[in-house]
Amino acid sequence: MAGESNGSAENVIKIPKIKFTKLFINGEFVDSVSGKTFETIDPRTGEVIARVAQGDKEDVELAVKAAREAFDHGRWPRMPGSERGRIMMKLADLIDENIEELAALDTIDAGKLFSMGKAMDIPGVSGLLRYFAGAADKIHGQTLKMANEYQAYTLLEPIGVVGHITPWNFPSTIFFLKVAPALTAGCTMIVKPAEQTPLSALYYAHLAKLVCLLSF
Repeated sequence: MAGESNGSAENVIKIPKIKFTKLFINGEFVDSVSGKTFETIDPRTGEVIARVAQGDKEDVELAVKAAREAFDHGRWPRMPGSERGRIMMKLADLIDENIEELAALDTIDAGKLFSMGKAMDIPGVSGLLRYFAGAADKIHGQTLKMANEYQAYTLLEPIGVVGHITPWNFPSTIFFLKVAPALTAGCTMIVKPAEQTPLSALYYAHLAKLVCLLSF
């Protein structure tokens, strides 16, 4: 068990078992092409938490290919906004159900206070998802009256594959600040979390896969 300085029971965390350490590509956890891994360190103790798959150029190319295929031929970009929103709401619910483990992952991986993660960061993440989920069916273009009785209109469409690079200091919050709007718009994406804090991002990938298995 590891706790915070005030020693209160609510701030004592159970160190979670590290379940996800591989790359997540095309809906599956896979080893890197090279087989290389790197250590992720608990900054509180200097101890190695786990070894995580190290993505290289070949892995990025596989991820880009999968994301492009999903965008060109998959369901997400073609799905009604209301359906995307419904699935994102389910993901927010799953995050709330796993709040203790997610807060603990950011505590051991980033050195964040468990109490802050549990009370602010992870609830903020599910709140972000619900906010953008509510916007998913409200992405509309405009109809404009032109000269000579013509009318023009604008159409808002997903732009394609989006790349996200996230920092170490707010591994959950900034992950979803980037991912949630892109999901709302119908984009597919590649996410490169900071090497110092990859664990919660991999757990979110697992939860997203669970939601898709339940929804499709």
